[in-house]
Amino acid sequence: MEARPLEGRHALITGGGTGIGAAAAIELGNAGAKLSLLGRRTAPIQHTAVRTGGTAFQCDVADPGQIRKAFDEAREANGPIEMLVVNAGIADSAPFHKTSRDSWDRIIAVNLTAAFDCAQAAIGDLLASENGRLIFVASVASLRGVPYAAHYAASKHGLLGLARSLAAEYAKTNLTVNAVCPGYVDTPMTDQSIARVSAVTGRSEDQSRSAVEGMNASGRLVDPNGIATLILTLCLPQSRDINGAALTIDGGTSA
Repeated sequence: MEARPLEGRHALITGGGTGIGAAAAIELGNAGAKLSLLGRRTAPIQHTAVRTGGTAFQCDVADPGQIRKAFDEAREANGPIEMLVVNAGIADSAPFHKTSRDSWDRIIAVNLTAAFDCAQAAIGDLLASENGRLIFVASVASLRGVPYAAHYAASKHGLLGLARSLAAEYAKTNLTVNAVCPGYVDTPMTDQSIARVSAVTGRSEDQSRSAVEGMNASGRLVDPNGIATLILTLCLPQSRDINGAALTIDGGTSA
């Protein structure tokens, strides 16, 4: 493999300030990509932009107007979008009978509708590229039911359905569309989940962390750097035949 196989190609990453998004930015930046990093909070995306040489754009992906504005600004800074990593997402948990409609609407808006809006905002650029790449960061919750998180699982099932449908629709083009489906990952979002478990159950934070780690068959949280390496692999020109895949990285949980 050449040292910088993505040299000069423009990658846009939503949720690029922390966790999987930040790890992906480092991997793609090291491979030579020009980076546009989108995030709702300015400080994290600016921090990652400084680390990677990328450009930060404040954007709440739940607002389609902000998406259009940020994508246009990203094009002005770095040219047509050749790789889009749709990573921004949120999680919540509650018994189904206590799940509010507001919580449902917010989860669907950020995890699914925003993915639709981001894909539409970039599709012209992606199809014009010789090696267009669209990668959705989904979840093992795309593949199975999740007790106490029906709204989250529903959003991720929809996200995988979107990825597979676009892969089928554009199969004869130079664009590939794939979904990465992690288990519980060592990220700030998982830290929030651990805090919720602790608050609801009364367990200590360490006990709650062990319980969450135990939800992965490996007994440990997934390393976001491993997910970033998989995203990089999908972006390589020689990965053009990986299309419509739901790639699990969950320590054997789905085996």
